[in-house]
Amino acid sequence: MMQRKITNGRIIAPQGILKGGSILFDDGKIIAVSSSNIDAPGAIEIDAGGKYVSPGFIDIHVHGGGGHDFMDNTVEAFLGIAPLHAKHGTTTMFPTTLSCEKDDLLETLRIYDKANKLNISGSQFAGIHIEGPYFALNQRGAQDPRFIREPDPAEYKEVLSKSKHIKRWSAAPELKGAIEFGKYMVSNGVLPAIAHTDAIYEDVIEAFNNGYTLATHFYSAMSGVTRRNAYRYAGVIESAYLIDKMDVEVIADGVHLPAPLLKLIYKIKGPGRTALITDAMRAAGMPPGESILGGLKNGTKVIVEDGVAKMPDRNSFAGSVATFDRLVWNMIQMADVPLIEAVRMASETPARIMNINDRKGSLEVGKDADIVIFDENIQIDTTIINGKIVYQS
Repeated sequence: MMQRKITNGRIIAPQGILKGGSILFDDGKIIAVSSSNIDAPGAIEIDAGGKYVSPGFIDIHVHGGGGHDFMDNTVEAFLGIAPLHAKHGTTTMFPTTLSCEKDDLLETLRIYDKANKLNISGSQFAGIHIEGPYFALNQRGAQDPRFIREPDPAEYKEVLSKSKHIKRWSAAPELKGAIEFGKYMVSNGVLPAIAHTDAIYEDVIEAFNNGYTLATHFYSAMSGVTRRNAYRYAGVIESAYLIDKMDVEVIADGVHLPAPLLKLIYKIKGPGRTALITDAMRAAGMPPGESILGGLKNGTKVIVEDGVAKMPDRNSFAGSVATFDRLVWNMIQMADVPLIEAVRMASETPARIMNINDRKGSLEVGKDADIVIFDENIQIDTTIINGKIVYQS
């Protein structure tokens, strides 16, 4: 591969925005970053035209897009979702499952392995995020109640034995056996995350001390202050604020959380502990109307309107249809977050949470050439993954 050089850009680097800067990359890696034009005779030039040059966005929680869901369990679905999100700035993603039968989950793992080898023109797959089925039934949200159950050691040990690509597993930590589950995940290099839960502060502290260091789609499907026999208890939301080292992920689609809550999260947790996620389902990038949450075989019918997926009775949300460019824009416009910090929440922070920050998440020498060029409105101009242009507007 020829050396490539991005010139005339406003580079969003760890030390700040480098106006008129340039980046040189070769063989998929960044080899130089400068606030001026790098001298590299023979390099193919990409003129950023004064636009922003950003680290690629990292989506650690995404179910689908472009009319496909990862739980359709086809290679075609995986390879249809990846380019859709690359078009909107996502360079790395963690395909996410829903609560389901064990056999369906094992099939998703098998298809991931096949699709991962063939995925050369879309967002890179960096591992699987299993969401469910070990949840509090009362906090299931749009998860199918038929499949929700308590942690089963025989089941989760078998699942982990079938794939080396499982990087995260979201569960409710107050369930019987959930602490042992969390310990087992950590011992196998998998991040246990708190999700779809009725836990109180005492549960969360125990869970955090046993590896549950991330709150899945913060505020959604989790407990706040509750009362039991006249006594008040802090829920997961308050616990995540109180535990300084607890990370949170946020669906900043402008619908799941209103502006005051986005501002509160940013004020208390800050950009270093807050990761933006799409939590996108198959209808992302598609026109409004009827859709399906989850796989085509066992999925749940939903309605997409007002920029979000809703359950048919319209009493609750059923998933996001956001793309990553929209998340960054919303944090800037709705939550008054500076651009450089919104980008950090889209790149550096999720990379650290998922332990891939040795190679991704920032524009630094030696890291993967995962780069996005966009304008003042976060309209994506170019997406580069591992040094290869996969999208140009």
